[in-house]
Amino acid sequence: MMSFKSAIIGLTLLSAYASTALAEDIIRHPIPNSDFPILQAVEVPSGSTTVYLSGTVPSIINEDADPNSVEAFGTTEEQTVTVMNRIKAQLEGLGLGVGDIIKMQAFLVAPEGETVDFQGFMAGYTQFFGTEEQPNLPVRSAMVVDALVNPGWLVELEVTAVRP
Repeated sequence: MMSFKSAIIGLTLLSAYASTALAEDIIRHPIPNSDFPILQAVEVPSGSTTVYLSGTVPSIINEDADPNSVEAFGTTEEQTVTVMNRIKAQLEGLGLGVGDIIKMQAFLVAPEGETVDFQGFMAGYTQFFGTEEQPNLPVRSAMVVDALVNPGWLVELEVTAVRP
């Protein structure tokens, strides 16, 4: 007959194994014949905990600028980096990381009289995804919108993560 202590140790080991197995059960499907840093699809096993983050917007990087101006928040690349750093901090506060993101929706705005700086967005995005330190990629949609709530915002990101 198994002792209570042995049962607890067994359950602890089983729980640790299940957690590892769960992380391995997430299947990430790359886009065939492409090096574009997003996925074609992600499969998440039943029983996984899905975490949805609200839309996250950029931080002010220039305190001297009008808080409703692009100058206050920076270029599309700078805004993408500040948004991703905020998302990273939110996820870390929940015991997760950027590598746990499985889906992203990007809302991009063109500065007045210009086109959307998709290259700037990608320059910021690729600092967080598909790197040697963090190789995981999410599925992603990028949309051009007329405006966000603050006229200085060029980027808003919404992500979904899975707890391994």
